[in-house]
Amino acid sequence: MKRDDAAATALPVQPISQDVLREKYLKPGEQEAEDLFARVAQALASVEAEDVRAQWQARFLDNLRAGAIGAGRIMSAAGTGLEATLINCFVQPVGDCIQGQDAAGHPGIYEALREAAETMRRGGGVGYDFSRIRPRGAEVRATASLASGPCSYIDVFDRSCATVESAGARRGAQMGVLRIDHPDVLDFITAKRTPGRWNNFNVSVAVSDRFMQALAADEDWALVHAARPGAALIAQGAAQADDGRWVYRRVPARTLWDTVMRSAYDFAEPGILFTDTIHADNNLRDRETIEATNPCGEQPLPPYGCCDLGPVILPRFVDHPFGFGGAARFDFDRFEQAVALQVRALDNVLDLTHWPLPQQRAQAMAKRRIGVGFTGLGNALAMLCLRYDRPEGRAMAARIARSLRDAAYAASVALACEKGPFPEFDAPHYLAEGTFASRLDPALQERIRTHGIRNSHLVSIAPTGTVSLAFADNASNGIEPPFSWTYRRRKREADGSTTEYQVEDHAWRLYRFLGGDTDALPPYFVSALSMPAADHLAMMEAVQPFVDTAISKTVNVPAEYPYEDFKDLYLQAWRARLKGLATYRPNAILGAVLEATPAAKEAEAAAGAAPADPMRAMIESRPTGALSALAEKIEYWTQQGRQTLYLVVSFLPLPDGRERAVEFFMPVGQSGESQQWITASMRLLSLAARGGFLDRALADMRKVAWDRGPVRLGSHVKADGTPVPMWHDSEVGAIAFAIQNLIAQRSGTAPPPAGAPASTAAAAVPAPLMGAKCPECGAHAMIRKDGCDYCTQCGHLGSCG
Repeated sequence: MKRDDAAATALPVQPISQDVLREKYLKPGEQEAEDLFARVAQALASVEAEDVRAQWQARFLDNLRAGAIGAGRIMSAAGTGLEATLINCFVQPVGDCIQGQDAAGHPGIYEALREAAETMRRGGGVGYDFSRIRPRGAEVRATASLASGPCSYIDVFDRSCATVESAGARRGAQMGVLRIDHPDVLDFITAKRTPGRWNNFNVSVAVSDRFMQALAADEDWALVHAARPGAALIAQGAAQADDGRWVYRRVPARTLWDTVMRSAYDFAEPGILFTDTIHADNNLRDRETIEATNPCGEQPLPPYGCCDLGPVILPRFVDHPFGFGGAARFDFDRFEQAVALQVRALDNVLDLTHWPLPQQRAQAMAKRRIGVGFTGLGNALAMLCLRYDRPEGRAMAARIARSLRDAAYAASVALACEKGPFPEFDAPHYLAEGTFASRLDPALQERIRTHGIRNSHLVSIAPTGTVSLAFADNASNGIEPPFSWTYRRRKREADGSTTEYQVEDHAWRLYRFLGGDTDALPPYFVSALSMPAADHLAMMEAVQPFVDTAISKTVNVPAEYPYEDFKDLYLQAWRARLKGLATYRPNAILGAVLEATPAAKEAEAAAGAAPADPMRAMIESRPTGALSALAEKIEYWTQQGRQTLYLVVSFLPLPDGRERAVEFFMPVGQSGESQQWITASMRLLSLAARGGFLDRALADMRKVAWDRGPVRLGSHVKADGTPVPMWHDSEVGAIAFAIQNLIAQRSGTAPPPAGAPASTAAAAVPAPLMGAKCPECGAHAMIRKDGCDYCTQCGHLGSCG
């Protein structure tokens, strides 16, 4: 397949792309992507008839070179001989019993755990609906006991995932789903507020249209389950409804929704699945119930369903990018040819792959689900000189998605003529009013009625993180706009060290390569954080009508995004008939996933990576022998009066003459309470110092809050030179502040805090403070004065109006 924008293929390979390719995809004996493509093409063709196998191998190879690649499992494992699945993700059922099968035939909890472990061991991620598991406090008649609820069993699945290393040496991802009417849904929603809990899970709440209607009407919402509650719950009002289910309690729908929204606002989870929309759109809604998705959300799947995915790299189909050499245009003919061949390749994967479980194979063979998608949409729109956040950009995205849909469905009909339709195909139900297939063009629907179709579902827009890095020169991920034009990415090496990469966006570096000025980018260069959240939603709304499964997309909002506006995003998503929504708001709890590089540093970074800073390089163990140390007396004031601690910090001399803090110690017996928190904090700080992230650890300590009120330590100097006391949210925060100042004094980078030795007046126990926290001095003393925020401790004047 010819392309006339050869400049894109002449770009030098980014170091991060080469490393990801080598570490995740290349196998012994393979030196470059071309070797990998040859391996994958041969494997895909191996299931074709022998007399045409060579022909298909050549065509698959050309298509891989053109940008129609497989998802990560295909690129990593196809043709290797490993008993690893080529399928990225599955959904698997969990029943309401411990072993065997429950009354509905679903595997018991520990049988489901075994199935999940086998799936993850073979390389697949797993999604589950835990709603069948009886709630905490429900009767367990067989053992005359009470149930512990689904959240306790999710703990078990999480631990299992943490210990199972999958094929390819990666941990399997997991998605946990619970219905909005499950009696334990509040525990589920708030579980991730406990640090470290469910680290190996994404979580989503399955929300029905009925709940959204109850929310709009400000009604109470029943939390129900088929299992009988224990006597204590019945005594508290649990009762059986007319349909036989038990109503454990009722809560205001608005209160429940606010709990979901608060968790999403602060923790980016749970996500939301709109299950009635998923069901109504499903081509097979007459024969399957979808209750969960794969871990990234782009594949709503029935029990034992799978994700057989392959994205097409959209920037490869843009001719004359940015208008260099001619008018920029998208080559739809070439794109549709690539999509059609991708359908055959992914259909072959179903026959080629190793299946971890026989139930997965049976489900796949009966319905032959695949998911052709795309990646690099944000970059492709910029290369076409279109803004992602404008109607013309969304119109082009919808046109591309429609082209993909029509080409994929047409190719699947042609494949059905050659190899037969999927076994459960039934034209009247498949094309029934309201299904996705019923919205296809009439001529295509008629061909489906006449010939059938090879694959029940064909389109899925998945995230493409590592394949985009390895095979698409860091093209924007899936449907997303670019996060940043350049950013730093930290990668832990096998020896425990950390390598930091300068990563450049594909469109940004291509524009520079073609002669564009990256210091003055055209307006069609728009990043994820520079557009309103509504424009993220609008793109999903434009593309979703042409996607028969779903879209994995994160709506980024800034940290200061108003909470009420944030809640409204989910209402907009439901009204737009989206199938789900995930959001990300950076904050003190979550931090930032990626660290964007300031524009002023981009040119320097492009010229070459800077040498590692010895102040932040990892130190494997404490240096032997004596180190220079500094002892400091720390005095601070709490509601209990004056407190005194002694702190010892050891410093390591560096070759350039600087000193680096590497060890922290507080002698035992100083605190009136348990010494444990002091000892633990100092040990963790020492580890952080030797790991190279001391600054971040101290900053995190500064954020710790204490239920006994603020702590005073040090002074803040106002612009006129007047010192005012500084307040901290806890003893931990005050000590962290003292350590920061001590290190600064030792290095000579900052003077000691003015006024730290307290006067007699300052030694008095502070009176209780009323008001919000002052951003200037930290005192909880911000009041409203003359229409402005005013701090009664330091005089700081905040916002007015």
